[in-house]
Amino acid sequence: MYTHSQLRSDVGVQELRRTAGLWLKELREKRGLSQRQLAKLVGAEYYTFISQLETGRGRIPPDRYREWAGALQVEPAEFVRTLMKYYDPVTHGILFSDASSEASAKSVSSEPGGK
Repeated sequence: MYTHSQLRSDVGVQELRRTAGLWLKELREKRGLSQRQLAKLVGAEYYTFISQLETGRGRIPPDRYREWAGALQVEPAEFVRTLMKYYDPVTHGILFSDASSEASAKSVSSEPGGK
């Protein structure tokens, strides 16, 4: 039986999202940006979206990755690679052969064998 390993209700997914949010918040603060300023830079209609992301209650839409990378002054490929570690650890582990990502992916998966 196939189960989606990135369901928000999964505790492992929640923890990964919170960690991603902390990373995003750290980047924002390093740039000296408020949530409102970042929202404007990335084209978010409401600054509360930034708050939601920083607390792990959402994801940046993939079609907005470049805007976010630019606003946070991070090279786009590095930005996506880091986000993928949190948003899609299975794919990250396959693409980058990162043992820590593979371990995270196994903890997120609810199937035997971590697949």
